[in-house]
Amino acid sequence: MKVNLKNTIKVLFFSMAVFSQVKCSTSNDAVDPVVNPPVDPPVVVTNDVDFWLTKGDQSVLLGKQSGTLGFGTTYNTYANIEVNESQKYQTIDGFGYTLTGGSVEVINQLNASKRSALLQELFGSGTNSIGVSYIRISIGASDLNAAPFTYNDLATGETDLTLAKFSLEKDKAVIAMLKEILAINPKILILATPWSAPIWMKDKDSFIGGKLKTEYYDVYAKYFVKYIQLMKAEGITIDAVTPQNEPLHDGNNPSMYMSAADQANFIKNSLGPAFKAANLSVKIIAYDHNCDNPNYPKAILADADAFPFVDGSAFHLYAGDISALTNVYNSYPTKNVYFTEQWTSSTGDFAGDLKWHLRNVVIGSMRNYSRNALEWNVANNGSFEPHTPGGCTMCKGAITITSTDNFQRNVAYYIIAHASKFVPAGSTRIGSNNSGNLQNVAFVTPSGSKVLIVENDGSTNEIFNIKFNGKWVTTSLPAGGVGTYTWK
Repeated sequence: MKVNLKNTIKVLFFSMAVFSQVKCSTSNDAVDPVVNPPVDPPVVVTNDVDFWLTKGDQSVLLGKQSGTLGFGTTYNTYANIEVNESQKYQTIDGFGYTLTGGSVEVINQLNASKRSALLQELFGSGTNSIGVSYIRISIGASDLNAAPFTYNDLATGETDLTLAKFSLEKDKAVIAMLKEILAINPKILILATPWSAPIWMKDKDSFIGGKLKTEYYDVYAKYFVKYIQLMKAEGITIDAVTPQNEPLHDGNNPSMYMSAADQANFIKNSLGPAFKAANLSVKIIAYDHNCDNPNYPKAILADADAFPFVDGSAFHLYAGDISALTNVYNSYPTKNVYFTEQWTSSTGDFAGDLKWHLRNVVIGSMRNYSRNALEWNVANNGSFEPHTPGGCTMCKGAITITSTDNFQRNVAYYIIAHASKFVPAGSTRIGSNNSGNLQNVAFVTPSGSKVLIVENDGSTNEIFNIKFNGKWVTTSLPAGGVGTYTWK
């Protein structure tokens, strides 16, 4: 038998190696046999959630945060805000302000480049824009015009039943700016509201107070139709109207008193039929006043003849509780609710206004079924002008125009921006639970992004989880802080 010497040597060396390893592994020698132990790969946490923050002390203003927020399942004992995409509520029409005549006047005092930059920032969709998607305008003057007017002002004793002297001339600056805004955002929705009918139609020879005479109901309805048609001829589509701004507040300049019964009669006998005859699809939204009187819009909706013409009801919150919207919605769930005005005061505190308005105007209105949320005027000057004699002297715009080359962003800018920048028209409110001091509301956008707006209504920093689809991220908000969180 031949012996393969080469193979024999290989076996011998292999046996010696095995013996050596066994000996080392059982030896009392202080030698670690594992020279290069295996190392677990590092855990990589990806950022799943973007986070924008505003603090009450103004040290951070709609600032995108750089920290990493990754969804995971590591247990902790912090409070949970659970977002439920399967739980769907109302569709959102948008967020914004009233573009008053005074706002247009002061914005037009900026030089051309600064003015253009401001309009892009407010109404554009770029990185540095806040994406305002809904605006309210006045039919004729509001109290934040330099002087009161309507589109059919006549000498005392005159009438104009055919509206032959109707003219939009006094609002030509507003119309020009609306065209610029529509060029930036062609889909922006516009709600139009009168502060007063022409004086000759009223039972009082004044812009302040008085009632619409019943014999002029039909001609006043034609006034609305003519306004909508002439605005359309200018390329401006009016999406909705309310018959009267703050119909129970007749001390403003201008203003007009209109009871619930009178508004129901005007809608069912004149305004609704006039819109139908003119083939207008413009929405008629009732009330447009405070949350302390939900019985006003409910009385109109209870009228069987007015009901078919009414799209829904609009609210302000200078009195009452934001839950009034749910009160009316639950009574008439086929009709919409809207939140159309809330002012911030020249004497207000940024931190206090930020908390109150986020809790009520944005989060509160949305959780109570509103399709929109509007703060009051877009802009004024440093003296809170212009305004009519007797008009609001303390209304602080979202923007203060400080010179021809500069403007200041105020608290109302950030109140709306925390929603408008992230929640476009066509988004849907989805389920989320309020947790202690953490007031919040959630949405899914048309592109499928999820948005959660949270306001810390407490007096201390709050650490909490945002829970979604069985996973969560842990984050925190300072006392009085507002956060907008977005993820796919």
